[in-house]
Amino acid sequence: MTLISLTRRLSLYEKLMRLDKPIGILLLLWPTLWGLWLAARGFPDMNILVIFLLGTILMRSAGCVVNDYADRDFDPHVERTKNRPMATGKVRSKEALLLAAGLSLIAFLLILPLNRLTLELSVLALFLAASYPFTKRFFAIPQAYLGVAFSFGIPMAFAAQTGGVSFIAWILMAANLFWVIAYDTEYAMVDKVDDLKIGIRTSAITFGNFDVSGVMLCHAGFLGIMIAVGLIQELGATYYAGLAVALGLIIYQYRLIHDRDRGRCFKAFLHNNWVGAAVFGGIALDYLVRAGS
Repeated sequence: MTLISLTRRLSLYEKLMRLDKPIGILLLLWPTLWGLWLAARGFPDMNILVIFLLGTILMRSAGCVVNDYADRDFDPHVERTKNRPMATGKVRSKEALLLAAGLSLIAFLLILPLNRLTLELSVLALFLAASYPFTKRFFAIPQAYLGVAFSFGIPMAFAAQTGGVSFIAWILMAANLFWVIAYDTEYAMVDKVDDLKIGIRTSAITFGNFDVSGVMLCHAGFLGIMIAVGLIQELGATYYAGLAVALGLIIYQYRLIHDRDRGRCFKAFLHNNWVGAAVFGGIALDYLVRAGS
């Protein structure tokens, strides 16, 4: 294999893992960081932080590869996905499976220094990530399943930092579940017409004409539970300021999705990175303010 052909191959793998589109990594990372900061009361172990940062990148990449493998017969018929490496036949199924397995193995090796509970939770997290793409064939709202998968970094962060999973971790996980359903429904609204043609099931299709209302209700559930998290953890004004910023961003998202334009719905989906960042900023700054007072 020449250097040029190797470079082209690696470029295809980069696209398959979505490393050229880091939004998925960020949406998975933010709730993991919320959990880690709450578990550590603002000052997480740096080794654990690095492990979770790298692990998030690896597992999100592996999840994208499995997703494209599962959807390889559907993606060629969807406008947004028709040029993906597997949809065009440029990456074979065997290659994709080997790549996903390799990424998952590296992620598992990465967390071996952590405690047993974290390792056990990682096995369940891997199962959820690998099985999610197949739920689109029979679950009415596969985004709920994705929400559980995308939330598992939270109990893992608590387990790694404290040795256990407290009640607040599950509450935070419930909040993130609502958030994932909200932003992934916005994502599904982009493909709604194509998904109806090929028989894929999504929350955007299940909600029907109430898709916009469904998104906003899920956002409301997310913010409501996050307020409860703040009350239980006795967080201060800085945390609620972060939630207020998140609320403003979500209101802006409504303006983007209310007419169901594909491009604007996709913009709203991408915009959730800032929602996650606002919540994390509120958590991190609140602990810093309290530490300095």
